[in-house]
Amino acid sequence: MKARTRQSSRQPLPRPKVMALPTLNPNAAGLDIGSAEIWAAVPADRDAAPVRPFGTFTPDLNTLADWLRACAITTVAMESTGVYWIPIFELLESRGFQVYLVNARHLKNVPGRKTDVLDCQWIQYLHSVGLLSGSFRPDAEMCALRAYLRHRANLLECRAVHIQHMQKALQQMNVQLTQVLSDITGETGLAILRKIVAGDRDPVALAQLRDPRCRSTEEEIAKALTGNYRPEHVFALKQALALYDFYTMQLGECDTEIERQYRVLKPVVDPEQAPLPPSTKTNSHCKNAPDFDVRRQLYRVTGVDLTAVDGLNEGTAQIILSEIGTDMSKWRTDKHFCSWLHLAPHNDISGGKILRSRILKGRNRAVLALRMAAQSVGRTQTALGAYYRRMHTKFGPERAVVATAHKIARIIYHMLKDGTPYQAMGSQEYEERQRERDLRLLKHRAAKLGFILAPQLVEVSK
Repeated sequence: MKARTRQSSRQPLPRPKVMALPTLNPNAAGLDIGSAEIWAAVPADRDAAPVRPFGTFTPDLNTLADWLRACAITTVAMESTGVYWIPIFELLESRGFQVYLVNARHLKNVPGRKTDVLDCQWIQYLHSVGLLSGSFRPDAEMCALRAYLRHRANLLECRAVHIQHMQKALQQMNVQLTQVLSDITGETGLAILRKIVAGDRDPVALAQLRDPRCRSTEEEIAKALTGNYRPEHVFALKQALALYDFYTMQLGECDTEIERQYRVLKPVVDPEQAPLPPSTKTNSHCKNAPDFDVRRQLYRVTGVDLTAVDGLNEGTAQIILSEIGTDMSKWRTDKHFCSWLHLAPHNDISGGKILRSRILKGRNRAVLALRMAAQSVGRTQTALGAYYRRMHTKFGPERAVVATAHKIARIIYHMLKDGTPYQAMGSQEYEERQRERDLRLLKHRAAKLGFILAPQLVEVSK
């Protein structure tokens, strides 16, 4: 006899209803940008064909903007793809659209996308329900300054390659000029190189071009200039020197444009009415710094002297300013600012416990400049230098650089937001304050355990 199969008394659970997200941006559009084609998506009720492709020529971009305007679109979201987004971003922004430049990582972190949905449709949907946040971008004038400074950095990199070519040609001729001169592109080095490519081979005559500030003697320089001047290596040296001079000329033209762009920026103070205080730093001039007074221009557009911060010179200060701008209201607090710079720890928390804490990787040029400032300040007898050395002892060099860069970033944030000048502090004063903080902490711990912390009297031997 077969046993009866027991039918389950459980009733099938009802399928949960999927709640539609509320539409926060009804007039939102999404763009999927490529090198030769742009796909645009608008709400389905705005056009008979809500998804359309457009070309990347300027007339095509204007047609796209006109179509978005006809569809009553007010805000547009796009993914940051290489540099292809820049022309359409600038055009739509100039036409009055609110443009969101979205990090590609944010799009991948949102689940629920169907396979038959195009990229532009998915971007449009996420933007309409308010799940996308735009990346930070300074105002147009500051973006122009940033473009000039980035181009200037590329020119310096290209010129550095030809300095290496000159060093290689000298080494192949066994002309050990790099051993007696710290920089072959200084006044002494360039004077000697120009005489060599002009046909002068006498070491004694070449050594007489020595600048009085050079540490090496004429005898040492003449001994280093005694070599085998083969024609092929002299030819390579000649062309490398010509290319070095060409890039130097290009840098001069770029500096002229940078100075002109500084004049376009809206001033905060008038250096004539509120003069810039004299610099307290010695030997802070960098060889690759622009020819004009960068410190005065930075003071004019910010109202504070950023170069007064320990570890910052004119070059690093203007790089940081061009990347972050002057409006600190984009970040609510200095903690949000440091988190955007990837200088704050990213914590993975589960069940109220921190499972992992790490610093996210990023390629922000402002972060690189802050890290360079942190490394340089570690060798100074300042409060930031003492802080770097204390962090280096506790956590090692890598975390010390991040911690010091984090502290410099907070200083810059409050200087630009509040307009307060930087008050330098010596390493001795910092160590005394740190000792007072340690004593307060020890007294608190001792009182918590039921003890009294008392200083130990040391007898002085007569």
